Amino acid sequence: MEKKSISKNYLYQLSYQILALIIPLITTPYISRVLGAEGIGIYSFTYSIATYFVLFGSLGIAMYGQREIAYIQDKKEERDKTFWEIAILRIVLMMISATIFYFAYCTGAEYQLYFRILLLELVSNALDISWFFQGMEEFKKTVTRNFIIKITFTVCIFLFVKSPEDLVKYFLVAIGGNLLGNLSLWLYVSKYVGKTKVTQLKPWRHLKHTFYLFLPQIATQIYTILDKTMIGYMVNNKAEVGYYEQAQKVINMLLTLVTSLWPVMLPRMANTFANGDKAQMKKYLATSMKFNYTLAFPIMLGVIAVSNSFVPIFFGKGYEGVVPLVNILAVSILFIGMNSVTGTQYLLPTKKQKAYTISVTVGAIVNFVLNLIFIGRYHAMAGAVTTVIAEFTVLSIQIWSIRKEWRLTEILKPGIKNLIAGVAMFVVALGVGTVISNPVLSLATQMVTGAITYGIVLILLKDSFVTMILDKFKQKKEMPKEV
Repeated sequence: MEKKSISKNYLYQLSYQILALIIPLITTPYISRVLGAEGIGIYSFTYSIATYFVLFGSLGIAMYGQREIAYIQDKKEERDKTFWEIAILRIVLMMISATIFYFAYCTGAEYQLYFRILLLELVSNALDISWFFQGMEEFKKTVTRNFIIKITFTVCIFLFVKSPEDLVKYFLVAIGGNLLGNLSLWLYVSKYVGKTKVTQLKPWRHLKHTFYLFLPQIATQIYTILDKTMIGYMVNNKAEVGYYEQAQKVINMLLTLVTSLWPVMLPRMANTFANGDKAQMKKYLATSMKFNYTLAFPIMLGVIAVSNSFVPIFFGKGYEGVVPLVNILAVSILFIGMNSVTGTQYLLPTKKQKAYTISVTVGAIVNFVLNLIFIGRYHAMAGAVTTVIAEFTVLSIQIWSIRKEWRLTEILKPGIKNLIAGVAMFVVALGVGTVISNPVLSLATQMVTGAITYGIVLILLKDSFVTMILDKFKQKKEMPKEV
Protein backbone atom coordinates (compact mmCIF):
# COMPACT_ATOMS: atom_id res chain seq x y z
CA MET A 1 0.00 0.00 0.00
CA GLU A 2 1.40 3.37 -1.04
CA LYS A 3 2.23 5.70 1.85
CA LYS A 4 0.27 8.92 2.02
CA SER A 5 2.22 12.16 1.85
CA ILE A 6 2.65 13.72 5.28
CA SER A 7 2.79 17.19 3.73
CA LYS A 8 -0.40 16.59 1.75
CA ASN A 9 -2.24 15.19 4.78
CA TYR A 10 -0.98 18.10 6.84
CA LEU A 11 -2.28 20.58 4.25
CA TYR A 12 -5.69 18.90 4.40
CA GLN A 13 -5.61 19.04 8.20
CA LEU A 14 -4.28 22.61 8.25
CA SER A 15 -6.97 23.81 5.84
CA TYR A 16 -9.61 22.47 8.20
CA GLN A 17 -7.88 23.95 11.24
CA ILE A 18 -7.82 27.34 9.53
CA LEU A 19 -11.54 26.99 8.82
CA ALA A 20 -12.06 25.91 12.44
CA LEU A 21 -10.28 29.12 13.43
CA ILE A 22 -12.22 31.37 11.05
CA ILE A 23 -15.72 30.04 11.84
CA PRO A 24 -15.62 31.00 15.56
CA LEU A 25 -14.23 34.39 14.56
CA ILE A 26 -17.45 34.83 12.58
CA THR A 27 -19.98 33.17 14.90
CA THR A 28 -18.68 33.85 18.43
CA PRO A 29 -19.15 37.66 18.40
CA TYR A 30 -22.70 37.12 17.13
CA ILE A 31 -23.60 34.32 19.56
CA SER A 32 -22.07 36.07 22.58
CA ARG A 33 -24.26 39.10 21.91
CA VAL A 34 -27.43 37.16 21.03
CA LEU A 35 -27.40 34.55 23.82
CA GLY A 36 -25.53 36.56 26.47
CA ALA A 37 -23.13 35.28 29.11
CA GLU A 38 -25.88 33.33 30.92
CA GLY A 39 -27.03 31.52 27.78
CA ILE A 40 -23.46 30.64 26.90
CA GLY A 41 -22.97 29.48 30.48
CA ILE A 42 -25.99 27.13 30.34
CA TYR A 43 -24.79 25.62 27.07
CA SER A 44 -21.27 25.17 28.40
CA PHE A 45 -22.42 23.67 31.71
CA THR A 46 -24.86 21.12 30.23
CA TYR A 47 -22.52 20.19 27.39
CA SER A 48 -19.67 19.59 29.85
CA ILE A 49 -21.83 17.02 31.68
CA ALA A 50 -22.80 15.26 28.43
CA THR A 51 -19.11 15.15 27.52
CA TYR A 52 -18.38 12.87 30.47
CA PHE A 53 -20.92 10.34 29.18
CA VAL A 54 -19.44 10.59 25.68
CA LEU A 55 -16.04 9.97 27.21
CA PHE A 56 -17.16 6.91 29.18
CA GLY A 57 -19.00 5.54 26.15
CA SER A 58 -15.97 6.08 23.91
CA LEU A 59 -13.62 4.41 26.39
CA GLY A 60 -10.50 5.50 24.50
CA ILE A 61 -11.68 3.72 21.35
CA ALA A 62 -11.05 6.60 18.93
CA MET A 63 -7.33 6.91 19.69
CA TYR A 64 -6.93 3.16 20.06
CA GLY A 65 -8.73 2.50 16.77
CA GLN A 66 -6.65 5.07 14.90
CA ARG A 67 -3.44 3.52 16.20
CA GLU A 68 -4.47 -0.10 15.54
CA ILE A 69 -5.58 0.63 11.98
CA ALA A 70 -2.27 2.46 11.39
CA TYR A 71 -0.38 -0.66 12.47
CA ILE A 72 -2.20 -2.85 9.89
CA GLN A 73 -2.78 -0.46 7.00
CA ASP A 74 -1.39 -3.00 4.49
CA LYS A 75 -3.14 -6.12 5.87
CA LYS A 76 -6.61 -6.07 4.28
CA GLU A 77 -8.19 -9.08 5.97
CA GLU A 78 -6.95 -8.17 9.44
CA ARG A 79 -7.91 -4.53 8.86
CA ASP A 80 -11.51 -5.46 7.93
CA LYS A 81 -11.93 -7.60 11.02
CA THR A 82 -10.41 -4.97 13.32
CA PHE A 83 -12.64 -2.21 11.93
CA TRP A 84 -15.89 -4.08 12.52
CA GLU A 85 -14.84 -5.22 16.00
CA ILE A 86 -13.93 -1.72 17.12
CA ALA A 87 -16.99 -0.13 15.48
CA ILE A 88 -19.34 -2.61 17.19
CA LEU A 89 -17.61 -2.16 20.55
CA ARG A 90 -17.96 1.63 20.29
CA ILE A 91 -21.68 1.48 19.41
CA VAL A 92 -22.51 -0.93 22.24
CA LEU A 93 -20.61 1.01 24.90
CA MET A 94 -21.98 4.36 23.77
CA MET A 95 -25.56 3.10 23.84
CA ILE A 96 -25.06 1.88 27.40
CA SER A 97 -23.71 5.31 28.34
CA ALA A 98 -26.64 7.03 26.55
CA THR A 99 -29.14 4.95 28.52
CA ILE A 100 -27.56 5.94 31.84
CA PHE A 101 -27.42 9.59 30.74
CA TYR A 102 -31.12 9.54 29.82
CA PHE A 103 -32.30 8.32 33.23
CA ALA A 104 -29.84 10.54 35.14
CA TYR A 105 -30.44 13.87 33.36
CA CYS A 106 -33.30 13.65 30.85
CA THR A 107 -36.10 12.85 33.28
CA GLY A 108 -36.80 15.68 35.68
CA ALA A 109 -33.39 17.31 36.07
CA GLU A 110 -32.81 21.04 35.72
CA TYR A 111 -32.27 22.00 32.07
CA GLN A 112 -34.05 18.74 31.14
CA LEU A 113 -34.87 19.91 27.59
CA TYR A 114 -31.25 20.74 26.82
CA PHE A 115 -30.09 17.39 28.17
CA ARG A 116 -32.57 15.57 25.92
CA ILE A 117 -31.13 17.33 22.90
CA LEU A 118 -27.64 16.45 24.09
CA LEU A 119 -28.68 12.78 23.98
CA LEU A 120 -28.18 13.10 20.21
CA GLU A 121 -24.54 13.93 20.88
CA LEU A 122 -24.06 10.46 22.35
CA VAL A 123 -25.79 8.85 19.36
CA SER A 124 -23.57 10.89 17.05
CA ASN A 125 -20.42 9.70 18.82
CA ALA A 126 -21.58 6.08 18.68
CA LEU A 127 -21.56 6.32 14.88
CA ASP A 128 -18.28 8.23 14.58
CA ILE A 129 -15.72 6.28 12.48
CA SER A 130 -13.34 9.13 11.72
CA TRP A 131 -10.70 7.15 13.69
CA PHE A 132 -10.60 4.59 10.86
CA PHE A 133 -9.86 7.12 8.11
CA GLN A 134 -7.25 8.83 10.27
CA GLY A 135 -5.57 5.47 10.89
CA MET A 136 -5.55 4.89 7.13
CA GLU A 137 -4.08 8.40 6.73
CA GLU A 138 -7.05 9.31 4.51
CA PHE A 139 -7.43 12.82 5.84
CA LYS A 140 -9.18 14.12 2.74
CA LYS A 141 -12.37 12.25 3.71
CA THR A 142 -12.57 13.55 7.26
CA VAL A 143 -11.53 17.08 6.31
CA THR A 144 -14.17 17.27 3.55
CA ARG A 145 -16.80 16.09 6.03
CA ASN A 146 -15.69 18.65 8.60
CA PHE A 147 -15.70 21.45 6.04
CA ILE A 148 -19.33 20.75 5.14
CA ILE A 149 -20.37 20.54 8.81
CA LYS A 150 -18.68 23.81 9.77
CA ILE A 151 -20.06 25.79 6.85
CA THR A 152 -23.58 24.42 7.35
CA PHE A 153 -23.35 25.15 11.09
CA THR A 154 -22.35 28.76 10.39
CA VAL A 155 -25.22 29.37 7.96
CA CYS A 156 -27.77 27.82 10.34
CA ILE A 157 -26.55 29.93 13.28
CA PHE A 158 -27.36 33.16 11.46
CA LEU A 159 -30.62 31.81 10.05
CA PHE A 160 -32.15 30.39 13.22
CA VAL A 161 -30.48 31.88 16.33
CA LYS A 162 -31.64 35.47 16.74
CA SER A 163 -32.46 35.98 20.45
CA PRO A 164 -31.79 34.54 23.94
CA GLU A 165 -34.98 32.47 23.50
CA ASP A 166 -33.29 30.59 20.64
CA LEU A 167 -30.90 28.71 22.91
CA VAL A 168 -32.69 25.45 22.06
CA LYS A 169 -32.09 26.09 18.36
CA TYR A 170 -28.42 26.70 19.07
CA PHE A 171 -28.21 23.27 20.74
CA LEU A 172 -29.96 21.61 17.80
CA VAL A 173 -27.75 23.26 15.20
CA ALA A 174 -24.50 22.44 17.02
CA ILE A 175 -25.36 18.81 17.74
CA GLY A 176 -27.36 18.02 14.59
CA GLY A 177 -24.41 18.99 12.39
CA ASN A 178 -22.12 16.52 14.16
CA LEU A 179 -24.67 13.71 13.79
CA LEU A 180 -25.12 14.23 10.05
CA GLY A 181 -21.37 14.54 9.56
CA ASN A 182 -20.64 11.26 11.33
CA LEU A 183 -23.34 9.47 9.35
CA SER A 184 -21.83 10.72 6.09
CA LEU A 185 -18.51 8.93 6.68
CA TRP A 186 -20.26 5.56 6.48
CA LEU A 187 -20.83 6.21 2.77
CA TYR A 188 -17.08 5.73 2.14
CA VAL A 189 -16.50 2.63 4.26
CA SER A 190 -17.19 0.02 1.54
CA LYS A 191 -14.20 1.30 -0.46
CA TYR A 192 -11.79 0.32 2.32
CA VAL A 193 -13.56 -2.36 4.36
CA GLY A 194 -14.99 -5.67 3.19
CA LYS A 195 -17.47 -8.06 4.77
CA THR A 196 -16.42 -10.28 7.64
CA LYS A 197 -18.22 -13.24 9.15
CA VAL A 198 -19.98 -12.24 12.36
CA THR A 199 -18.82 -15.46 14.02
CA GLN A 200 -15.20 -14.40 13.51
CA LEU A 201 -15.64 -11.05 15.25
CA LYS A 202 -14.45 -10.67 18.84
CA PRO A 203 -15.08 -7.02 19.75
CA TRP A 204 -14.53 -7.57 23.46
CA ARG A 205 -10.88 -8.54 22.92
CA HIS A 206 -10.16 -4.84 22.44
CA LEU A 207 -11.81 -3.77 25.71
CA LYS A 208 -8.71 -4.16 27.88
CA HIS A 209 -6.51 -2.16 25.50
CA THR A 210 -9.04 0.63 25.01
CA PHE A 211 -9.37 0.91 28.78
CA TYR A 212 -5.65 1.66 29.07
CA LEU A 213 -6.14 4.60 26.71
CA PHE A 214 -9.38 5.57 28.42
CA LEU A 215 -7.64 6.27 31.73
CA PRO A 216 -5.47 9.09 30.34
CA GLN A 217 -8.42 10.48 28.38
CA ILE A 218 -10.67 10.71 31.44
CA ALA A 219 -7.80 12.28 33.35
CA THR A 220 -7.28 14.82 30.56
CA GLN A 221 -10.97 15.69 30.51
CA ILE A 222 -10.86 16.35 34.25
CA TYR A 223 -8.66 19.37 33.73
CA THR A 224 -10.18 20.49 30.41
CA ILE A 225 -13.89 20.19 31.20
CA LEU A 226 -14.19 19.71 34.96
CA ASP A 227 -13.25 23.36 35.47
CA LYS A 228 -16.52 24.48 33.85
CA THR A 229 -18.56 21.85 35.67
CA MET A 230 -17.11 22.81 39.06
CA ILE A 231 -17.56 26.53 38.42
CA GLY A 232 -21.17 25.81 37.46
CA TYR A 233 -21.82 23.88 40.67
CA MET A 234 -19.70 25.93 43.10
CA VAL A 235 -20.50 29.45 41.84
CA ASN A 236 -24.11 30.65 41.75
CA ASN A 237 -23.50 33.08 38.90
CA LYS A 238 -23.68 31.13 35.61
CA ALA A 239 -22.08 34.14 33.88
CA GLU A 240 -18.79 33.02 35.48
CA VAL A 241 -19.08 29.80 33.47
CA GLY A 242 -19.80 31.94 30.43
CA TYR A 243 -16.63 34.01 30.95
CA TYR A 244 -14.56 30.86 31.34
CA GLU A 245 -16.19 29.26 28.29
CA GLN A 246 -15.44 32.29 26.13
CA ALA A 247 -11.84 32.49 27.33
CA GLN A 248 -11.35 28.80 26.59
CA LYS A 249 -12.96 29.30 23.20
CA VAL A 250 -10.31 31.87 22.27
CA ILE A 251 -7.49 29.60 23.43
CA ASN A 252 -8.95 26.53 21.72
CA MET A 253 -9.28 28.44 18.45
CA LEU A 254 -5.59 29.26 18.58
CA LEU A 255 -4.66 25.74 19.68
CA THR A 256 -6.15 24.35 16.47
CA LEU A 257 -3.14 25.80 14.66
CA VAL A 258 -0.53 24.75 17.22
CA THR A 259 -1.76 21.14 17.48
CA SER A 260 -2.78 20.76 13.82
CA LEU A 261 0.14 18.42 13.09
CA TRP A 262 -0.50 15.68 15.67
CA PRO A 263 -3.53 14.00 13.99
CA VAL A 264 -1.35 13.55 10.90
CA MET A 265 1.75 12.41 12.80
CA LEU A 266 0.14 9.91 15.19
CA PRO A 267 -0.72 7.27 12.55
CA ARG A 268 2.60 7.86 10.74
CA MET A 269 4.54 7.48 14.02
CA ALA A 270 2.60 4.30 14.83
CA ASN A 271 3.33 2.84 11.40
CA THR A 272 7.02 3.86 11.60
CA PHE A 273 7.26 2.28 15.06
CA ALA A 274 5.66 -0.93 13.77
CA ASN A 275 8.36 -1.04 11.07
CA GLY A 276 11.14 -0.54 13.66
CA ASP A 277 12.59 2.66 12.13
CA LYS A 278 13.73 4.50 15.29
CA ALA A 279 15.96 6.99 13.43
CA GLN A 280 13.07 8.21 11.33
CA MET A 281 10.88 8.52 14.42
CA LYS A 282 13.48 10.80 16.02
CA LYS A 283 13.49 13.02 12.94
CA TYR A 284 9.70 13.25 12.97
CA LEU A 285 9.71 14.21 16.65
CA ALA A 286 12.33 16.94 16.20
CA THR A 287 10.37 18.43 13.30
CA SER A 288 7.11 18.36 15.26
CA MET A 289 8.62 20.07 18.30
CA LYS A 290 10.22 22.80 16.20
CA PHE A 291 6.90 23.32 14.43
CA ASN A 292 5.25 23.68 17.84
CA TYR A 293 7.72 26.34 19.00
CA THR A 294 7.41 28.29 15.74
CA LEU A 295 3.66 28.74 16.27
CA ALA A 296 3.19 28.47 20.05
CA PHE A 297 5.48 31.30 21.19
CA PRO A 298 4.05 34.05 18.92
CA ILE A 299 0.46 32.91 19.48
CA MET A 300 0.86 32.71 23.27
CA LEU A 301 2.60 36.06 23.65
CA GLY A 302 0.55 37.68 20.91
CA VAL A 303 -2.83 36.94 22.47
CA ILE A 304 -1.65 38.35 25.81
CA ALA A 305 -0.46 41.52 24.08
CA VAL A 306 -3.75 42.15 22.23
CA SER A 307 -6.34 40.78 24.71
CA ASN A 308 -7.39 44.21 26.02
CA SER A 309 -8.24 45.31 22.48
CA PHE A 310 -9.48 41.95 21.20
CA VAL A 311 -11.99 40.85 23.86
CA PRO A 312 -14.29 43.93 23.81
CA ILE A 313 -14.33 43.92 20.00
CA PHE A 314 -14.88 40.18 19.72
CA PHE A 315 -17.40 39.50 22.49
CA GLY A 316 -19.00 42.92 23.05
CA LYS A 317 -19.95 44.61 26.29
CA GLY A 318 -20.32 42.61 29.48
CA TYR A 319 -17.38 40.28 28.85
CA GLU A 320 -14.63 42.27 30.58
CA GLY A 321 -14.06 39.30 32.89
CA VAL A 322 -12.77 37.29 29.94
CA VAL A 323 -9.55 39.36 29.53
CA PRO A 324 -7.59 38.11 32.61
CA LEU A 325 -8.76 34.55 31.93
CA VAL A 326 -7.44 34.68 28.36
CA ASN A 327 -4.10 36.06 29.57
CA ILE A 328 -3.67 33.21 32.05
CA LEU A 329 -4.89 30.40 29.77
CA ALA A 330 -2.64 31.64 26.94
CA VAL A 331 0.36 30.18 28.79
CA SER A 332 -1.16 26.70 28.39
CA ILE A 333 -0.83 27.00 24.59
CA LEU A 334 2.92 26.32 24.80
CA PHE A 335 2.55 23.43 27.26
CA ILE A 336 -0.30 21.75 25.36
CA GLY A 337 1.64 22.03 22.11
CA MET A 338 4.67 20.37 23.68
CA ASN A 339 2.42 17.72 25.29
CA SER A 340 1.03 16.84 21.87
CA VAL A 341 4.55 15.94 20.73
CA THR A 342 5.91 14.16 23.80
CA GLY A 343 2.65 12.40 24.63
CA THR A 344 0.37 11.99 21.63
CA GLN A 345 3.07 11.73 18.98
CA TYR A 346 5.57 9.65 20.94
CA LEU A 347 4.35 7.87 24.07
CA LEU A 348 1.05 6.63 22.61
CA PRO A 349 2.23 5.41 19.18
CA THR A 350 5.15 3.58 20.83
CA LYS A 351 2.80 1.79 23.26
CA LYS A 352 4.13 3.57 26.33
CA GLN A 353 0.64 4.17 27.68
CA LYS A 354 1.73 3.70 31.28
CA ALA A 355 3.98 6.77 31.26
CA TYR A 356 1.33 8.76 29.40
CA THR A 357 -1.40 7.66 31.83
CA ILE A 358 0.67 8.56 34.88
CA SER A 359 1.39 12.04 33.52
CA VAL A 360 -2.20 13.02 32.77
CA THR A 361 -3.56 11.34 35.90
CA VAL A 362 -1.22 13.34 38.15
CA GLY A 363 -2.18 16.48 36.18
CA ALA A 364 -5.87 15.73 36.71
CA ILE A 365 -5.41 15.20 40.46
CA VAL A 366 -3.48 18.46 40.79
CA ASN A 367 -6.19 20.28 38.83
CA PHE A 368 -9.08 18.81 40.82
CA VAL A 369 -7.55 19.45 44.24
CA LEU A 370 -6.60 23.06 43.42
CA ASN A 371 -10.05 23.69 41.90
CA LEU A 372 -11.70 22.35 45.02
CA ILE A 373 -9.64 24.67 47.20
CA PHE A 374 -9.76 27.87 45.17
CA ILE A 375 -12.83 28.01 42.86
CA GLY A 376 -15.20 28.91 45.69
CA ARG A 377 -13.10 31.99 46.48
CA TYR A 378 -11.60 33.01 43.14
CA HIS A 379 -14.25 31.60 40.75
CA ALA A 380 -13.24 31.32 37.07
CA MET A 381 -9.80 32.79 37.73
CA ALA A 382 -8.93 29.74 39.82
CA GLY A 383 -10.00 27.43 36.99
CA ALA A 384 -7.66 29.21 34.57
CA VAL A 385 -4.62 29.11 36.87
CA THR A 386 -5.10 25.45 37.80
CA THR A 387 -5.41 24.48 34.14
CA VAL A 388 -2.01 26.00 33.37
CA ILE A 389 -0.46 24.30 36.41
CA ALA A 390 -1.99 20.96 35.36
CA GLU A 391 -0.65 21.21 31.80
CA PHE A 392 2.82 22.07 33.08
CA THR A 393 2.68 19.10 35.46
CA VAL A 394 1.75 16.75 32.61
CA LEU A 395 4.57 18.07 30.43
CA SER A 396 7.17 17.77 33.19
CA ILE A 397 6.31 14.13 33.87
CA GLN A 398 6.32 13.24 30.16
CA ILE A 399 9.71 14.86 29.60
CA TRP A 400 11.07 12.95 32.60
CA SER A 401 9.67 9.65 31.25
CA ILE A 402 11.43 10.02 27.88
CA ARG A 403 14.70 11.50 29.19
CA LYS A 404 16.73 8.46 28.01
CA GLU A 405 15.40 8.62 24.43
CA TRP A 406 15.16 12.40 24.14
CA ARG A 407 17.30 14.62 26.35
CA LEU A 408 15.94 17.82 27.89
CA THR A 409 18.42 19.99 25.98
CA GLU A 410 17.30 18.39 22.70
CA ILE A 411 13.70 19.27 23.53
CA LEU A 412 14.18 22.84 24.74
CA LYS A 413 17.10 24.19 22.70
CA PRO A 414 15.23 24.44 19.33
CA GLY A 415 12.75 26.87 20.92
CA ILE A 416 15.25 29.50 22.14
CA LYS A 417 15.21 31.58 18.97
CA ASN A 418 11.42 31.44 18.82
CA LEU A 419 11.23 32.65 22.42
CA ILE A 420 13.55 35.60 21.69
CA ALA A 421 11.55 36.54 18.57
CA GLY A 422 8.29 36.12 20.50
CA VAL A 423 9.40 38.46 23.29
CA ALA A 424 10.46 41.09 20.73
CA MET A 425 7.08 40.75 19.05
CA PHE A 426 5.29 41.06 22.43
CA VAL A 427 7.13 44.27 23.33
CA VAL A 428 6.35 45.87 19.95
CA ALA A 429 2.69 44.83 19.99
CA LEU A 430 2.21 46.00 23.58
CA GLY A 431 3.84 49.33 22.78
CA VAL A 432 1.58 49.86 19.77
CA GLY A 433 -1.45 49.08 21.93
CA THR A 434 -0.59 51.84 24.40
CA VAL A 435 -0.03 54.44 21.67
CA ILE A 436 -3.15 53.93 19.52
CA SER A 437 -6.43 54.63 21.34
CA ASN A 438 -8.91 53.33 18.74
CA PRO A 439 -9.50 49.63 19.66
CA VAL A 440 -10.04 48.33 16.12
CA LEU A 441 -7.09 50.23 14.64
CA SER A 442 -4.95 49.28 17.63
CA LEU A 443 -5.74 45.57 17.26
CA ALA A 444 -5.06 45.55 13.52
CA THR A 445 -1.78 47.46 13.91
CA GLN A 446 -0.65 45.24 16.80
CA MET A 447 -1.21 42.08 14.77
CA VAL A 448 0.58 43.37 11.67
CA THR A 449 3.58 44.91 13.44
CA GLY A 450 3.86 41.92 15.77
CA ALA A 451 3.93 39.40 12.91
CA ILE A 452 6.50 41.45 10.98
CA THR A 453 8.70 41.79 14.06
CA TYR A 454 8.56 38.05 14.75
CA GLY A 455 9.54 37.20 11.18
CA ILE A 456 12.37 39.73 10.98
CA VAL A 457 13.94 38.62 14.27
CA LEU A 458 13.84 34.95 13.19
CA ILE A 459 15.55 35.87 9.92
CA LEU A 460 18.24 37.79 11.79
CA LEU A 461 18.74 34.85 14.13
CA LYS A 462 18.93 32.48 11.13
CA ASP A 463 16.22 30.22 12.51
CA SER A 464 16.29 26.76 10.88
CA PHE A 465 12.60 26.76 9.88
CA VAL A 466 12.74 30.22 8.34
CA THR A 467 16.02 29.42 6.57
CA MET A 468 14.51 26.25 5.13
CA ILE A 469 11.45 28.11 3.85
CA LEU A 470 13.54 30.90 2.31
CA ASP A 471 15.85 28.38 0.64
CA LYS A 472 12.91 26.53 -0.90
CA PHE A 473 11.45 29.82 -2.11
CA LYS A 474 14.79 30.78 -3.72
CA GLN A 475 15.06 27.37 -5.39
CA LYS A 476 11.62 27.70 -6.95
CA LYS A 477 12.38 31.23 -8.08
CA GLU A 478 15.66 30.17 -9.68
CA MET A 479 14.22 27.14 -11.50
CA PRO A 480 14.41 27.61 -15.29
CA LYS A 481 11.07 28.15 -16.97
CA GLU A 482 9.91 25.58 -19.51
CA VAL A 483 10.27 26.69 -23.10
